[in-house]
Amino acid sequence: MKGNETMRQTTAETAVTAALEVQALYNIVNLIGSAVHLDTALSSMLKVLHDTLRMERATLALLDETGRHLTIRASYGLSVEEEQRGVYGLNEGIYGQVFSTGSPFIVPDVHSEPLFLNRTGARNKISKTTISFIGVPVVLAGVTVGVLSVDRLFGADISFEEDVRFLTVLATLIAQFLSLNRAIRQDREKLVQENLSLKEKLHGRYHRHQIIGQSKAMQEVYWSIERVAPSGATVLLLGESGTGKELVARAVHDASPRKNEAFIKVNCAALPENLLESELFGHERGAFTGAVVARIGRFEQADHGTIFLDEIGELPLLLQAKLLRVLQEQQFERLGASKTQSVDVRIIAATNVSLERAVALGNFRNDLFYRLNVVPINLPPLRKRRDDIPLLLDHFLRSSNKRNEKNMRMSTEFLDFLTNYDWPGNVRELQNLVERMVILANSEVLRVEDLPEYLVSPESGRIPPAMETVLPSLVPPQAPPTQSSSGRKSLKDLEREQVESALIRNGWVQSRAARELGLTQRQMGYKMKKFDLHRPEY
Repeated sequence: MKGNETMRQTTAETAVTAALEVQALYNIVNLIGSAVHLDTALSSMLKVLHDTLRMERATLALLDETGRHLTIRASYGLSVEEEQRGVYGLNEGIYGQVFSTGSPFIVPDVHSEPLFLNRTGARNKISKTTISFIGVPVVLAGVTVGVLSVDRLFGADISFEEDVRFLTVLATLIAQFLSLNRAIRQDREKLVQENLSLKEKLHGRYHRHQIIGQSKAMQEVYWSIERVAPSGATVLLLGESGTGKELVARAVHDASPRKNEAFIKVNCAALPENLLESELFGHERGAFTGAVVARIGRFEQADHGTIFLDEIGELPLLLQAKLLRVLQEQQFERLGASKTQSVDVRIIAATNVSLERAVALGNFRNDLFYRLNVVPINLPPLRKRRDDIPLLLDHFLRSSNKRNEKNMRMSTEFLDFLTNYDWPGNVRELQNLVERMVILANSEVLRVEDLPEYLVSPESGRIPPAMETVLPSLVPPQAPPTQSSSGRKSLKDLEREQVESALIRNGWVQSRAARELGLTQRQMGYKMKKFDLHRPEY
């Protein structure tokens, strides 16, 4: 009877232990599934051993980066200082024994085991005489990478086989977790590198010289910048208003040997003649009414650097002569002074008018024009670089969203409409339009109907011709097409038949039909919508 009772008690204890082990494994698997930070997850796993299985303390020692030592990577029951002391050679102590043999190691009483080093000093706090130690190897792909160990407070009659079996299973889980974490880390590092590489490529392609554009016309501008920047030659920037002449001037300066010196901007059309001379060349005290102190001009401020003279075509004839002297001799006098000032300045000028015409009309000096026109760079209007409009729209929208704390997006129709718009105000008009629409928008999507009336009104004559078939709602309604008295079909009917036939021939695959007709996929979508064409259902 007594033997049967002992057997039943043992069976009950085994069942309880098994249930606790299952619960511990369940908790540990959940930790692995929701892990964000490796070390935190490992420490939480070891805590489960204490909370569920009542193991006194647990440690996970892994190979360090040198591959010559085992260091405690995670623990439960150790302080930070105790963890830092836990460094072992690969053949040193019990950790070295488990690591080198790849087999579990059991110490029923650590106080009587010479291999037990107690390097952390953690066991000194325990008053009980018997502290058992169990260590199992952590094996990854057949290679031992660490040691998992626990402390038990047992009597000498306790069997360790169950603990060894459970800890071996746990060590296998930990090894798989380490492998998964390593793979994720490598993938993340690869993605980071690819992202950096892509950003560099995008920066080089779309933000070359801090200017957005990849069109052929802009590539020619970039080429000119790179060729002229290293020299000290005078540059004349030609182009319509709003094409980005100041950005190009800054790019020339930043790519030149003068990049660390001053870049000074002067708008020659912004000031009257009497103030402009003082602005450019400075003045002495008493040179004119209100000149109570002497002041240096922009040319002196730009000494050893670059001066950008915008709207140079508006420079008065008297100042043109003084500017010509600066170009030829790098010398001038302040207003009201007799002392000659010498400067080393590179001049970049810009104009949106024809200087040749101004010379012919007598409004601009012929000799000054030739001195300025050493290296002319023509900036294309936006309508000549339509490929860049989506890039510019995206850039301005992102910037405006950030400034205004919004998250606006563009509809496809909106993007296509603005890509086909002629932009008389060029990039400046585009930027101002985006800013205005982001501020005034009522929804998170910018649509064609939200555009200002002057852009979309057919009466203004400024609706892009290419969009008339795309946006029929913006074109004045016309009488329904009818066949002529001769029985010929209308152009609209012919176009509908052509689109529908192409779709049928290509199995209603829009991209293929679009290729056949020489259309983009978006244009094909518009055509299908316009003619109410739908793939038949069989």
